[in-house]
Amino acid sequence: MTRPEAETPVRKWVVKVGSALVTDDGRGLDHGRIAGWVEELAALQRNGVRVTLVSSGAVAEGMQRLGWRRRPRELYKLQAAAAVGQMGLVHAYEAEFQRYGLHTAQVLLTHHDLTDRRLYLNARTTLRTLLELGVIPVVNENDTVATDEFRFGDNDTLAALVANLVEAERLVILTDQQGLFDRDPRQYPEARLIHDGEAGDPGLEALCGEGAGEYGRGGMLSKVRAADRAARSGATTVIASGREAGVLERIRCDQVIGTRLRPAREPLAARKQWLASQMTVRGRLTLDAGAVRVLRESGRSLLPVGVTAVRGSFSRGEIVSCIGPDGREAARGLVNYDSAEADAIKGAPSDRIEALLGYVGEPELIHRDNLVLL
Repeated sequence: MTRPEAETPVRKWVVKVGSALVTDDGRGLDHGRIAGWVEELAALQRNGVRVTLVSSGAVAEGMQRLGWRRRPRELYKLQAAAAVGQMGLVHAYEAEFQRYGLHTAQVLLTHHDLTDRRLYLNARTTLRTLLELGVIPVVNENDTVATDEFRFGDNDTLAALVANLVEAERLVILTDQQGLFDRDPRQYPEARLIHDGEAGDPGLEALCGEGAGEYGRGGMLSKVRAADRAARSGATTVIASGREAGVLERIRCDQVIGTRLRPAREPLAARKQWLASQMTVRGRLTLDAGAVRVLRESGRSLLPVGVTAVRGSFSRGEIVSCIGPDGREAARGLVNYDSAEADAIKGAPSDRIEALLGYVGEPELIHRDNLVLL
């Protein structure tokens, strides 16, 4: 009897292109480079890689169309520029992909879409369906309606979260730099390009400057942090120059190019990826050293006895951050009590909850199934 062959796993990539590249440093959409990237993306599709494209450039393109030379500070002006620029951005990609017989789909997301569990699952299902159909999703932040409270901050972060959503094996961040250097190459000509590293290595963050370009919100620091986020679902991140000829094909063939940051730990379960992706927390629980050790070494739930302080105003079921005595975030999760109740039972053993509150909801402040270590 012949054993059926195992199905070949579907390969999925997320490719992010930055504003400076897409708009030729703010001078308007660079149609020549867009055509080049689309040709490479189409080649990836032919080679069995299902691609999601995350493209910046809407605000910068809108600024160019409106004749604005400087990025405005006012949110409503940025949103207006995004609305104008998104038209040209999507049309440029659609026209180029049609040359290869490929359909595209515009997907605009806000942080709120990925904070709400129901909306998150809807976004994941939509993206996965598009990929199954062979469609190229073109993803961008919905700048037209996003507010400062619910922004991703930059499209590097958005690309990493999309990599989590579709469970991509690789996140490629195309930028106007060759990759991550051991020092700023603009100031030190002898700076060395770092070819390989581990996502989440704090030493890599220390090498990054805080600055961002005039036409975008990101910088090398945001790319390194995006690699850490993408690693939560097992994705390897490559940061490379989008001006390199054949950059995507060279990455596909595992040639040495740019900076490759590999996951340093096992992928998180899907629900815990969602928990880890939350950038807006409603409160903070300060833990003692023993509680942090138990969470990290034993994978247990967080009990009230290990909490020394409660900060912020939150309700049952909202996401809170767990801070160790060193001030670093150790975990985050969905809390079982509101802030006033958590403050009343902090430091107490679980068998004292009823005496302190008059009832017992749950014996733990955060159940381990709703807790993710960071």
